[in-house]
Order: sequence, then C-alpha cells, then structure tokens
Amino acid sequence: MPILSDEAIVARSAGASATPGQSVLRESAHGLPLMLYGVLSAIFGFGLYTLAMVWATVRFAVERGSTRALENPLLYLSGIPVLLGVVLVAAELQFQLPKKRAHRRVAINPVLDPHLTVVLTAYNDEASIGAAVSDFRTHPLVRRVLVVDNNSIDGTREAAVRAGATVIREEAPGYGHCVHRSLTEAVRYTDTELVLLCEGDGTFRAYDIDKFLAYAPHAEIVNGTRIVEQLRDRDTQLSTFIYYGNFAVGKLLELKHIGRGTFTDVGTTYKLCRTQALKRLLPQLDPRVNLEFNAHFLDKALETGIDLVECPITFFARVGRSKGGNVNNARALKVGLRMIAGLLIGWGFLARD
Repeated sequence: MPILSDEAIVARSAGASATPGQSVLRESAHGLPLMLYGVLSAIFGFGLYTLAMVWATVRFAVERGSTRALENPLLYLSGIPVLLGVVLVAAELQFQLPKKRAHRRVAINPVLDPHLTVVLTAYNDEASIGAAVSDFRTHPLVRRVLVVDNNSIDGTREAAVRAGATVIREEAPGYGHCVHRSLTEAVRYTDTELVLLCEGDGTFRAYDIDKFLAYAPHAEIVNGTRIVEQLRDRDTQLSTFIYYGNFAVGKLLELKHIGRGTFTDVGTTYKLCRTQALKRLLPQLDPRVNLEFNAHFLDKALETGIDLVECPITFFARVGRSKGGNVNNARALKVGLRMIAGLLIGWGFLARD
C-alpha cells in the first residue's frame, strides 16, 4: 500500500493548480458577502423593532393609553438597519450574484477508481468502534480502514485493531486535531483517489457510500447532511433545537458563499473527498479549531474554490455517550454561536492550543 511522505503531500498541495472555472470561483468566493451581511442587518433591524414594540406596549398599558408610549426612538432607528440590509441584498442580487453564477455548469467528472480509504475518528469509543470498522471493511470498494484515536483511555485502540483497522494515535487533544490528522493520514495512500471521513460512534453506516458515489461526479467534496427527517433515527443526539440551529448556520454559510451551493448541515463529520481536493485544502485548515471544525472545513473549502455538494445520509443513535457539541442544548448553542462568529469575522480567534 503506497504512502506519501509529509514532504510529498506539501509539495503536491503547493503545486496543485485549479482549473479555470475553479480560479473564477476562488476569486468570487473572496468578495464581500453582501447577501450575508444584508440579511443579518435586516434581522437586527426587525429585532430592534420587535423590542421597541414590546416596550411601547408595556408603557401603553402602564400609562393607561398615553401616546408617549409610541415615542420610543428605537421604533424609528430600527428602520436604518432594515434599509441597509435591503440595499446590501439588492446590490448582491444585481451586481455580484450574476458574476458568481456566470461560469456555473453542472459538473460531470466521473471518478475513475471508486475505491476508498476510510478514516474514522475515535475518542473513548470502545463500545462502537469494532462494529463500525467491520461495517466499513465489508463494503467491496473499501481498501482500508484507518482509525485515528484521540487519546482514548478505554479499549478503543484494541477493539479497532481486532476488527482489522490500522490505528493511529493523535496526541493533540480536540476534535479539530483529530479530523485534521485523519485527513492527513488518509491522503498519503496513492492507490485510492477518494477519502471517506466518518466517526466511529455508530451514528453512520457504510451503505451510504453508494449514495456518496452517486454524487461524487458533481463535486470534489460530498458533504453528508442529516437534515432529512425521514432518514434520521428518533433517538439521536440531535434535539429539535440542535436540528434547526444546525440548519440555520448552514443557511448562513450558504448566504456567505451565495451562488456556490445549497448547505443545510455544518456539523456532520461524514463526507467523501477527492484526495486532490484535500491536498489543496489541508494547508488552509487550522486543527486548533475544535468543535466548530466542520463549519471551518466547509467555509475554507468554498474559499479555496473547491466544489461541494450535499448528500442526504442516514443518521442513527450513537453507541455510548456523546462527547462533542451535541451533549446538550446549552453546549450546542455555544458551539453554534462560535461557528457564526467564525463565519462572520474569521476563524483565528477560535484557534487555541
């Protein structure tokens, strides 16, 4: 099984050149996201208006119908961000969006060799990792299964080895470090042009590989989406709040990169990537970004000019206890707000060792 060295990966990443269409997309991706800021400005204005109306209603009741209740300056000031938002959205639709879509065509780039290198992230997943490895190894297109163990203190490593996986230990703690190491290890193999990234907690299944491959000719990265209600198990860690919050952040990503795609899930690990795309993308990713890393991954991929498409996947209840951003709604809210901040002002402040 041929493997690339670290130096070879860096050299190929630096030497990889994009197609003319990708160059155009990369340039447009760095333009000011007028649609995103316009929508946020309008939402802020409507929020101010709502607060002002609530306050006016309370004063009207307390002061027994006094017209002074309607003298709240917020009622008038709220119109400024709404008007600004309308102007920004109109400018995006009139001037920028047509240019971004000018070179958009339905991509049909068949995968010459559909064999895969599968890499699973794992942290204290002794109860599930063996079954997950076995599930993926039974798929006829899977050449190997790697497991990146992020300092598990249970029997995760031993269970993965027994199931037939190659286990790599990532000592730097954090989800971002684990995913970045997973992708870095997977692209070393030169006998597969596809990398399948997944988790070892039993939430995803190998039979979705065939769905990913059906979408693969149309993009360089196929991101799984758990947003389809009929494909989501009842007892997953996605509460109603997390489910719709994830969808909302996905729409913010879509607004930021308007014209580049439709995005509904920024939190799923399960994705299929072409190795050449990963070699271009990996130098742009910061592994210090922790639980927000998947949103960081998608944002940077779009900025780099990489084509993405979403694929609906099945989502099951995990085996064992969740350790990520879905532990509870409060933690999910914190992760979601940090994702939004990363999309709006950059990911540097989330990069902490």
